[in-house]
Amino acid sequence: MNDNLITTPFGAQTTAAEVLAGVDLSGRRAIVTGAGSGIGRETARVLAAAGAEVTIGVRDLAAGERAAEEIAPAGGPGTVCAAMLDLADQTSVRAFVEAWRGPLHILVLNAGVMASPLQRTKEGWEMQFATNHLGHFALATGLHGALTAAHGARVVAVSSVGHVNGDVLFDDINFEQHPYDPWAAYSQSKTANVLFAVEAARRWASDLIAVNALNPGRITSTRLGRHIGDISNSPASFEATSTDVSWKTIERGAATSVLLAASPLVEGVTGRYFEDCNEAGPHRPGVRRGVAAHAVDPRNAARLWQTSLDMLVAAAATA
Repeated sequence: MNDNLITTPFGAQTTAAEVLAGVDLSGRRAIVTGAGSGIGRETARVLAAAGAEVTIGVRDLAAGERAAEEIAPAGGPGTVCAAMLDLADQTSVRAFVEAWRGPLHILVLNAGVMASPLQRTKEGWEMQFATNHLGHFALATGLHGALTAAHGARVVAVSSVGHVNGDVLFDDINFEQHPYDPWAAYSQSKTANVLFAVEAARRWASDLIAVNALNPGRITSTRLGRHIGDISNSPASFEATSTDVSWKTIERGAATSVLLAASPLVEGVTGRYFEDCNEAGPHRPGVRRGVAAHAVDPRNAARLWQTSLDMLVAAAATA
């Protein structure tokens, strides 16, 4: 962590539209994953309203196309289109990457699942890690050339305060030996999002690619918590019970994503973790805020990068 934290005039009550008021993104191309609903949809809408050409990556293409039509600006240069992208399916990720043409200025890694019952991909990967981290890792690394071609691209990894509850279980990422716990798996995947930002920022600095992670806060009326009711005999979620963090509307929940994706206030900032539109300080026990030391450990970040590459290579070899 840096001693001098980045601050902005914005905060927890700021909306995404307020963050980009007066910002012109004409000529910029963006991808937002999981943007068929929730804060991903609002992130895409606000980027397009500022003039960006936005592609939303969605599992349900028909629903994505409806969402794209609904949030596309009525006038001006901004556009929104939908493309098929299932982050839990590496074939789908590869197809999306191979279909992309030209530079990419903004990549928002927003899609995710939270506290789902135990599910595995065809590779045998635990579903939350596979979706929240590995799918996004494959997408971002696959699009590295397009990001480099933008000469100043930004990558935004949407993590969660949930990362403070656990590190990556490097000895058993897929819960093959440990009893499966949906919240431990979720925490692992959200820690992985931050570690990805730390290592990608280091590796891609010379390519002028800024990579940051964020906690959007607790958001009302999204589909992220749809699995919570499916979980039996699990401890109450800090996401649902914490009293020291207020609920946000979707418009406010998308603000930090939009800030890191396009605001000139954070131009050149990379390898950081933000919440409420400002860089977060270290996590303190008992407070559901800040960034945990295990999530910004450069050794863990480098180890996760190599582990992720190894998992993708092994999967490709058996595909």
